[in-house]
Amino acid sequence: MEGVLIALALVIAYLFGSIPSAYLIGRLRKGTDIREVGTRNMGAMNVFYSIGFWWGILVLAMDVGKGAAAVAVAYALDVPEIVQFLAGGAAVLGHSFPVFLRFSGGKGGATCIGILFFVMPWGIPWCIGIFGLILLITRYPTVSYSVSLLCFPFVGWLKYDRWQLIVFSVVLLLIPFIRYIPRLKEMRGKAENWGHVFRRKSLEDRF
Repeated sequence: MEGVLIALALVIAYLFGSIPSAYLIGRLRKGTDIREVGTRNMGAMNVFYSIGFWWGILVLAMDVGKGAAAVAVAYALDVPEIVQFLAGGAAVLGHSFPVFLRFSGGKGGATCIGILFFVMPWGIPWCIGIFGLILLITRYPTVSYSVSLLCFPFVGWLKYDRWQLIVFSVVLLLIPFIRYIPRLKEMRGKAENWGHVFRRKSLEDRF
């Protein structure tokens, strides 16, 4: 029976992650494929710039929510903690490689936020505070939330004192980081230098 619950938790997590929030909003709002406009990323930031601010907020909430929901379902099924962690990873992989869009998805950053918020809620105020500070300095939302997520391994260490949470958060964050490397190279090719890549003139400054 436990094996069935484990399989169910992982499948549900992947399917939750596969819900193409940005794609659906792009189609419903403007009839466009979000993967073919702007940065071509199926994520909230591309929706912010290509579709509209509040639509981007909606996609962000949906992507964060599906990450949290994936782990919450695994928790509700009372599977071992390692399976709950794997469910989080399955949700991020679902966002990055959604079965509903022939495995062509986004980076998974917002989905990671939802997972880590659920697993380590004590990290939420730290994450939000760091995001706000870095955004003021760089005017670059993607870098700001990426840096803010780095607080979670430290929260797992200093607040929860659990090596499992440290390892889980590091491994989870590696998925969107690795997938974002080609985008960094693309931006460096368009920018004057790395400084301009990471510190924008304004929130509208985009490559």
